[in-house]
Amino acid sequence: MSALSPAQIVGSGLCIGCGVCTSTMKWDGYGQLKPTGPATHRRSEGFTKLCPFSPESANEDQIAAARFPDAPHRDARLGRHISCHVGAASEPPFRKRGSSGGMVTWVAAELMGRGHIDGVLHVHPGEPGQPFFGYRISRSQEDLLAGARSRYHPVHLAEVLDQVRATPGRYAVVGIPCFIKAVHLARAQDPVLAERITHMLGLFCGHMKSARFVESFAWQLGADPDRVRAVEYRLKDANRPANWYTAHLTLDDGATVQNEWFHLADGDWGAGYFQNSACDFCDDVVAETADVSFGDAWVEPYSSDGRGTNVVVVRAPLIQRLIDEGVAQGRLDLHPVDADFVADTQAAGFRQRREGLAYRLTWTRRGIRPVKRVAADATGIGWRRKLVYRTRAAISRNSHRMARLASLTGRPGSYLGWARRAYVVYEGLTYHRGRLAPLFDRVERMMQRGGPER
Repeated sequence: MSALSPAQIVGSGLCIGCGVCTSTMKWDGYGQLKPTGPATHRRSEGFTKLCPFSPESANEDQIAAARFPDAPHRDARLGRHISCHVGAASEPPFRKRGSSGGMVTWVAAELMGRGHIDGVLHVHPGEPGQPFFGYRISRSQEDLLAGARSRYHPVHLAEVLDQVRATPGRYAVVGIPCFIKAVHLARAQDPVLAERITHMLGLFCGHMKSARFVESFAWQLGADPDRVRAVEYRLKDANRPANWYTAHLTLDDGATVQNEWFHLADGDWGAGYFQNSACDFCDDVVAETADVSFGDAWVEPYSSDGRGTNVVVVRAPLIQRLIDEGVAQGRLDLHPVDADFVADTQAAGFRQRREGLAYRLTWTRRGIRPVKRVAADATGIGWRRKLVYRTRAAISRNSHRMARLASLTGRPGSYLGWARRAYVVYEGLTYHRGRLAPLFDRVERMMQRGGPER
C-alpha cells in the first residue's frame, strides 16, 4: 500500500470535505470545504484507509458485509438489505416538517425515545453570523425536527465527531453515502467512536453542491448574496408536486424571495452545476453501508404528492422492528416494495453512478486514480450518451470557475449567461428539446445509418 496525504486527495479532486481526517476545515475559492493545517501534507497509512475516496480504503461491499452479515437480500444497486418500503410517517408532525415523508426524523426520534441512543448527529441551520448549515447533536425530538428538511450545502463532521469523543453516550449519525462510509472508516480506527456511534441513518444522494449555489440563487432572485441569512432549498407546499423544488431565501431585514428551480439557469439537478468533483467517482446512490436509508419516491403517483413520500431501505434488524411496530400501530403509512421499485425512483442517479462512472473511469486524469466497484468501460455507450456525460462533467467543472469569476468581478450576469448557454447544449443532448435538439437528432440519425443524410 502506498501511503497518501489529505493534500493528495484534494489535489486529485477526490476530497468530499467530510472532515473525518482533521479537526480543522476551511472554505476554498469554489465554496467547498477542505482540510487545512500542516498535517494535511503528511502521508500515513491511517489516512489512506480513512478517506472514503481513497483507493486503499474498504469499499461499500466490504463494510456492508461486516455490518449486515445476515441480511437476506443482496442487490447490485441497493446492497444488502432486509426490506424496502414506500410511504410516509402518518404520526404528526414528522411528515409536515420534513422535506419528504418524514421518515428520517421519525426513525431518529424513535431510537432516541426508546433509549437506544442519547443523541443524533445531523445537519441544522446555522446560527446568525455562522455558515448556513452545519452538523449538530440533537438530544430531543424538537431539536430533531428543527434540523429536518433537505440541505444541499457543504458541511463537515470534524467538530461534531470531536464532541462525540468528548461526551460519553450512544449516538446515531444521519448523512449522505460518502459521509456514512467515512464514519464507518473512522470507527474502524478510533475505538471511542466505535463504541459511541451505534446507528447510521443514510440519505440517498445525487451529488454534493458547493456553497456558491446559494450565491447563484441570490443573483437570480434579485438579492445581494451578502444579505442572505437563511436558505430553504425545498420549500414545502402540499398543494404543489413534491418535485417542484422552490428556492427560498431570507434576507437580513426579514424579507424573503423565492422561485421554482425550473425557472433558474442552473436549476436542473442532473446537469451538475456546482457539483463536487469527488461525486463523479462515487458508486453509492442509496447509502449502502447505513442501517437504514431514505430517499424521495420520484415516481408517480408519489412525485406529484406535495406532502412528500419516502422510499426506505432497511438493513439492520432493530430498525426493521421499529418500522414493523410503527406500521402495526398506525404511526407509519408504509407499503412493502421490491428493489426494482426503489431503483426506479433513482434511475437517473444509477445511470450516472454505474454507466456514467464506468465511462468516466476510462478518461485520462491527473493525480490519484480512484478504485471503484464499477470497472472502467466505454463499450456499449452511444456517442450521444457519452456526450451527455462529457457535457455534465464540463458543466460541473466550469460552473465553479465561472461563478467564482463572476463573484470576484461583481458581474453575476457573466455566470448566468454562461449557465444558460451551457444548458441549451445539455437539454438538447439529454432531453431532445431546445434549439440544438434538431441538430443532435439529425447527427444521431446519420450515425445510426452509417453516413450523412442525402
